[in-house]
Amino acid sequence: MPLYYGFSTIGKTKNFKLTDFELAKRDLMNHLQTRKGERLMKPNFGTIIWNVLFEPLTLELQSLIEDDLNTIISYDPRIQANSMVITTYENGIQIAIDLTFLQTDERDTMVVQFDNGTNSGGPTQNNQ
Repeated sequence: MPLYYGFSTIGKTKNFKLTDFELAKRDLMNHLQTRKGERLMKPNFGTIIWNVLFEPLTLELQSLIEDDLNTIISYDPRIQANSMVITTYENGIQIAIDLTFLQTDERDTMVVQFDNGTNSGGPTQNNQ
């Protein structure tokens, strides 16, 4: 029996219901779609990645992004990040996060691509 219930109209055709791990991943994606400082009355909500998309991906910047992502993931008591790999790809930054859903110890790798302006739809998620 699912512990958490929610819904999303993104990427679904008929069934908008989400439960447990899928809901936690959708909530994480919603957080990643927000630029830090963009949300009214919550200036610390969101990610810094949107502000550094055009910067060279140095070790220092990778560490800064990883710290930001760990902070974001720690807001959600349902999930834990086991590891993450931050790389560039042809249009921006790609992040692969190995997540664990703590209620069931279910694991999944979530690959998120942040496009540097050629795609205005926000980060995209590729499940592996």
